[in-house]
Amino acid sequence: MENEKIGFLGAGNMSSALIRGILASGLVTPAQVRASDISDDRLERLKKQHGIETTKDNLDLVNWATILVFAVKPQVIDRVVKETSPAFGPETLAVSIAAGVPIAAFERRLPAGTRVVRAMPNTAAIALAGATAIAPGSHATDHDMGLAKHLFDAVGRTVVLDEALLDAVTGLSGSGPAYIMLIIEALADGGVKVGLHRETALLLAAQTVYGSAKLQLETGEHPGRLKDMVTSPGGTAIAGLHTLESGGLRRTLIDAVDAATHRAQELGEAMAKKLDQG
Repeated sequence: MENEKIGFLGAGNMSSALIRGILASGLVTPAQVRASDISDDRLERLKKQHGIETTKDNLDLVNWATILVFAVKPQVIDRVVKETSPAFGPETLAVSIAAGVPIAAFERRLPAGTRVVRAMPNTAAIALAGATAIAPGSHATDHDMGLAKHLFDAVGRTVVLDEALLDAVTGLSGSGPAYIMLIIEALADGGVKVGLHRETALLLAAQTVYGSAKLQLETGEHPGRLKDMVTSPGGTAIAGLHTLESGGLRRTLIDAVDAATHRAQELGEAMAKKLDQG
């Protein structure tokens, strides 16, 4: 990516995570990265942390960048797309992380032939442990997808999917950190109930979730097999698992992903209408 210039429209947490990741990975230098935002504080923080140039002029950023990352809130995406569309050139790649905005809606508002890649990262990218799915627009090339994958691989792991599956990704990994935080909190509460200090219980709960996920990713083993490795006949783990199954944990998590996916579909339809009417 030595010849690319990456511009971030929006200087919030996700942009900060991506900038940190691509700079730490050596993919680009600070001179190849710029960001725009309406907040002086956010821009100043990015400039101090990463040594990049910042601006409050979105059009200036679009004119400079070869890869433009739309990292603004969905509530303002229609205004930002309308503002920046005239500055798009034929060489500009648009990468959208605006939640719920379909590629087709983007393509209708940008100049004909604009290459668009849509991404669904999650907040774990802030810790460089994100899970991201990317999908190509109708004009995106394999090279464009490779660039986008390099970008998001710098903050975790990336999968390439058809856009039709991105709502499912939103329901699973996009919303998933909220589910896991609830699980960590509940495990810590259990630890407190049986006598552990709150801080100790929270550390042990969080490290256990982290370590278990790392074990599965590194071994590639099915979770059921790894679960059985911990579960001795008549032991403590099977007693706890019996309680979890009796409480419907498995079904509840499946239902949560399903409900979040359907909600993502509803929000996406509403966002597409707003963008088309803007």
